Amino acid sequence: MGCCGSTERTKREWKPLEDRSCTDLPWFLLFTVFCVGMGSICGFTIATGGAGRLVFGYDSYGNTCGQRNEQIEGVRLSGLDQTDKKYVFFLDPCNIDIVERKIKSMALCVSLCPDEELKTYQDLKRFAMHNGSELCSYELAGHKYPGLPERFDKCPKLPVPPSKSLPVFNRCTPVDISCYAKFAEAVVMFVSDNSVLHRLIGGVMASKEIIVGLCLLALVLSMILMVIIRYISAVLVWILTAMVVLGSLGELITCLLALLPTAETTETKDVLLVYAIAATVFTVILLLLMLFMRKRVALTIALFHVAGKVFIHLPLLTLQPFCTFLALLLFWMYWGLVLLFLGTTGNPVQNEETGLTEFRLTGPLQYMTWYHAVGLIWISEFILACQQMTVAGAVVTYYYTRDKTRLPVTPILSSVLRLMRYHLGTVAKGSFIITLVKIPRLFLMYVHNQLKGKENACARCMLKTCICCLWCLEKCLNYLNQNAYAATAINSTSFCTSARDAFVILVENALRVAAINAVGDFVLFLGKILIVTSTAFAGVLLLNYQRDYAEWVLPLIIVCLFAFLVAHCFLSIFEIVVDVLFLCFAIDTKYNDGTPGKEFYMDKALMVIYVKIWYTGGILLKWEIKCVSILDKNINATCKVLVPCFMS
Repeated sequence: MGCCGSTERTKREWKPLEDRSCTDLPWFLLFTVFCVGMGSICGFTIATGGAGRLVFGYDSYGNTCGQRNEQIEGVRLSGLDQTDKKYVFFLDPCNIDIVERKIKSMALCVSLCPDEELKTYQDLKRFAMHNGSELCSYELAGHKYPGLPERFDKCPKLPVPPSKSLPVFNRCTPVDISCYAKFAEAVVMFVSDNSVLHRLIGGVMASKEIIVGLCLLALVLSMILMVIIRYISAVLVWILTAMVVLGSLGELITCLLALLPTAETTETKDVLLVYAIAATVFTVILLLLMLFMRKRVALTIALFHVAGKVFIHLPLLTLQPFCTFLALLLFWMYWGLVLLFLGTTGNPVQNEETGLTEFRLTGPLQYMTWYHAVGLIWISEFILACQQMTVAGAVVTYYYTRDKTRLPVTPILSSVLRLMRYHLGTVAKGSFIITLVKIPRLFLMYVHNQLKGKENACARCMLKTCICCLWCLEKCLNYLNQNAYAATAINSTSFCTSARDAFVILVENALRVAAINAVGDFVLFLGKILIVTSTAFAGVLLLNYQRDYAEWVLPLIIVCLFAFLVAHCFLSIFEIVVDVLFLCFAIDTKYNDGTPGKEFYMDKALMVIYVKIWYTGGILLKWEIKCVSILDKNINATCKVLVPCFMS
């Protein structure tokens, strides 16, 4: 059932970019309600003071620093007026719980952070008298610090390091971060010497301009490769094919030579004979597959060629990764900030181990954290799905516009507006399905990490098997969803209808799909490797001016990781374009035959491949070659020339 007063056609009639109507409206409403719930969690944390406690900080008695406080029942020294005490001071700032990722120390609100090292209790007294900032617990008088018996438990650990307040969060942080070496070693496992950590960080800081330049180089290389890959795809594909075949033949010849009369034992010869037989079977199967799949490989090359032309006609597609990354970054920042708010929201609870007051969500409110965690996955997948739908809509517009000079001025913007007006429900439904698969996988990964070293071999094997199966299912659903979005962009059908139609098309073209995914993915992988190696080579040349290898190995690693990430983002867009083009091509060849009223929409490059390989059964006569050679640039003219020739 459609929406906006329309109903979906019971009989499938592919009418590209026609009869546009809303799809999956209930899912759009459900997603809207879910997002309102996410916003309500943020509002709740602000209204209950969690956001204020995070920003301004609070002491171990539940008092928020820098403001008046109300008395908390059962908590002594709560309800104090801390208007003049704006900074949070930890008595033992280096006592860090790495597992819980928090400081296990009493916290106090102070009016001034100590800017010099305080070695004795006399120094604490002098600092309190001169600056009016008492660094011991509130019930202790500053002028009595040196003689109080409670000073060992309720005063800071000596010596007190000099500290400065953070710009926003008003925490007194030690100037010398060497006391956090244990925490740094836990995060950076390969660092066992604090001096090495300092040298690595120093190398990054000294090379920051070079790092930025190399990252921009990776960005430019990725954008260039997306255009020129149309020219090098054929070379890469056939080189790959030749290398695989020659490698298989080499293994076979090596095994046969080893079976010649030598000093080898009988057992060794038997093993070599089995290996030779296996290599022979593999080589024969591989050669047959290459012979049988040559048409599909040619189609893959043609699709890569047309995809390159798509990026020339739609250059704004190259900006799509930036928009998606920016949207994800903003959402992740918001999500992380609200998660921190939740960490300081709730009812005051006294920690039995430390005796300090903490704020925790209790009762039904504790499920807000789980709701917030689900929101991270669903909304992130929703943003990625919006990218897929936007790219699919633009490519569909390109494919089904016969005269490319009449393309819309901004196909990308038109696709975005079409998505926002009609298909947000479809995107919400598809992303929710991915979320349903991803949550159990992440939960099993969490269980596996928690039980590491405790579970038996059978349980470990079962957990890894389940995680692997869910990962495979997620990848398959991602691929099906992507094609469902393309079908929706073409025909404006609901998610389930589009997924079913796309699945039928893909099954009918299973061999073509296998060839495109196998060959295409490998070519794109080679493209990623090319970008990473080129960036790394440039990095070695630039960073080689720094003689000490330990100083620039980390910058080079950072640059390589960034280059791979950028290449993956851009070439993933290229992969989506290729997949959408193939779906359009499959639909075009299924429902059109080139006759009047059923003219092909495909590009000339695809037309040539289709005519040469499928339309004539792979046999070209001289008069057919002549017809192919007079192809006109105009696709309509192409169809009018081809049909009389090849149907005669």
